Amino acid sequence: MFRDRHEAGDRLAGALARYKGKKDTIILAIPRGALQIGEILHGKLELPLDIMITKKIPHPMNDEFAIGAVGPGGAYFLNDPSAIGVPMGYVERKIDDISKAIDERYKAYRGERPLPKLDGKTVIIVDDGIATGSTMRIAIKIIRMQNPERIVVAVPVGPPEVVDMLKTEADGLVCLETPFPFFAIGQFYESFPQVGDEEAIAILKRCLQAP
Repeated sequence: MFRDRHEAGDRLAGALARYKGKKDTIILAIPRGALQIGEILHGKLELPLDIMITKKIPHPMNDEFAIGAVGPGGAYFLNDPSAIGVPMGYVERKIDDISKAIDERYKAYRGERPLPKLDGKTVIIVDDGIATGSTMRIAIKIIRMQNPERIVVAVPVGPPEVVDMLKTEADGLVCLETPFPFFAIGQFYESFPQVGDEEAIAILKRCLQAP
């Protein structure tokens, strides 16, 4: 159990101490709540902080079913076999629409700053917890396409079976607690308020401007 995201960030920083000040290492937080944790890691580990925004490509017959995902810069992947039989015209239109939406959100968060280069870097992906793992899996796939040296997943809490699955997809994984049974991330925080865009943007702005 964590008191709040700030305590979770402090504890996670301790578990990631080996990366403190490491050259060619960057933290990518998944908006919005993870930015509270990311700011703490940014300060304690003396590493740059940025964000990773992704969005699923829905199946044309079921908006809840993802046939793939799109990330920053127009990067995308399709899930096989779930994308088989889906018209490519539909897929191409969705990729275009989603890419534009992601670009707009990045501009809202980062202004006109160019996206960070991940080629050859150690990338630490941070979230305030894992439930199904789908968001983190998408982030790993999108980042992997940019040829990083190493991908490390760092979260305070997650269900044991999902954590084990992610260990096979990332190059390293730090998860402080893997309780069972697991119903929702918020059950493991005494205080788990929603983080709005305004607060998240302010956090990222502070970190991007830090020397």
